[in-house]
Amino acid sequence: MIDINEEIQLMEGVNVEVIDNIVKVEGSQGKLERRFAYPNIELKKQENKIQLTSKKASKREKRMINTFKAHIKNMIKGTSDGFEYKLKVCSSHFPMTVTVENNFVVIKNFLGEKVPRKAKIAEGVDVKVEGNEVLVKGIDLEKTGQTAANIESSCKVTNKDRRVFQDGVYIYEKGQ
Repeated sequence: MIDINEEIQLMEGVNVEVIDNIVKVEGSQGKLERRFAYPNIELKKQENKIQLTSKKASKREKRMINTFKAHIKNMIKGTSDGFEYKLKVCSSHFPMTVTVENNFVVIKNFLGEKVPRKAKIAEGVDVKVEGNEVLVKGIDLEKTGQTAANIESSCKVTNKDRRVFQDGVYIYEKGQ
């Protein structure tokens, strides 16, 4: 059992509020809000820092403090710079088309299928299709990454030899 004091230095142009374990981050790209609650862990904002403290902490509290620290850093980075994923549309057998309709990315003619495949776009994430490239942008790392993963996994090839049928939409760059 040890005392743990971790600090997160805040960037310029980013405003942070901590009220009852709810962290609100506001930057040039937008606002994010998230609740961080765990027994024996306190969150405080002092001047230009966020402090995460725990008295007589076990290994479990140390892990949770490091998890909270990583999430808060991602929130700060997202509201100041944003996150971007780039995906490549690869089609060798059948020319497939990728479009954005409402809250879905629609992939038509994937391996010659009649029914289009759909991937859900998370709230607050922008998706643009430019030729054979798909850009996924957002301020929340988890939602942006999940949207990119939804698009990639919607084009999973089943019951065919993956060495021959390499068609799909694949993540090739994570701009963070």
